Amino acid sequence: MTQTSAALGMCFPRTFPAALVTDVARRLEAGGADELWVIEDCFYTAGPSLAAAALTVTERLTVGLGIVPAVARTAAVTAMEFATLCALAPGRFLPGIGHGVQEWMGQMGVRPKSPLTALEEVTVAVTRLLAGESVSMDGKTVFLDDVKLDAPPADVPPILLGVRGPKSMALAGRVGGGVVLAEPASPSYVRAAVEQAGSPDGFVVAAFSAFCVRGDRKTAYEWTAPWLAGLIEQKNPALPALPFYADLLERYSASGVDGLVTMPHDWWLELGPIGTLDDAAAHIEALEAAGVQHIGLFPDPEVEHGLPQLDYVLELAKR
Repeated sequence: MTQTSAALGMCFPRTFPAALVTDVARRLEAGGADELWVIEDCFYTAGPSLAAAALTVTERLTVGLGIVPAVARTAAVTAMEFATLCALAPGRFLPGIGHGVQEWMGQMGVRPKSPLTALEEVTVAVTRLLAGESVSMDGKTVFLDDVKLDAPPADVPPILLGVRGPKSMALAGRVGGGVVLAEPASPSYVRAAVEQAGSPDGFVVAAFSAFCVRGDRKTAYEWTAPWLAGLIEQKNPALPALPFYADLLERYSASGVDGLVTMPHDWWLELGPIGTLDDAAAHIEALEAAGVQHIGLFPDPEVEHGLPQLDYVLELAKR
């Protein structure tokens, strides 16, 4: 199988001021990057609004939405949002749907009894609506009575499911067009996720990668190690796919954050585009070899530290 280059772009962290999105989108397009990924987390900025702003100030850039929570809007409204974004920029919008953080769903009074069932019903309904069907459903979460979009998109994008865990990955393989894998989406984790999805034909894989390029590796590792420590403490579900996971836990238990800073270079290379620009390029190539088609480089969430990383994104886009 011939390895192909992934579409490369940057994620727009939820903590970035909304007004920055148009400037970031323009700079990415002018610099030769392929994509911008906007984030919708409760209760920060709204994904469809950010996507619309980015799409309308660009002509070539693809904008991905990772993700809208399945139950935060009705399925019909989600389909309307997606169809509108497709109409604003045909062929340049990639939609994502996920469970959402269940605590947040509870805060809004929309927490479903079964997140898995809710996501399946919403994905099926939105897929059918975007295809131009007249849809009636009487489900656990989705209730539709002869609903049909007035202007479904002529070029229907795949719906990517932002999920974690084997049951949700299997669901993505059954009813989704692909997955959006949150950082740290290591090549090992990508392969495991696609296998859990059943490796269906045409399955689209987008991966978010925690991105930290500095002039030397040690500085980049020192900057990123506290983030990795947080993932270990939270028992992040992407970490067990790492081939050195047991050794990583042992090192962290013995030496804490300092032990992470000094862990082997190849461990860092597997985790993300972290280190020098050459290290970041090597990680991107490894993701491509694992079958990733869309890569969103995720900078530091603090705008004063994260925004300067855009220059490195553009350097990598020229590779």
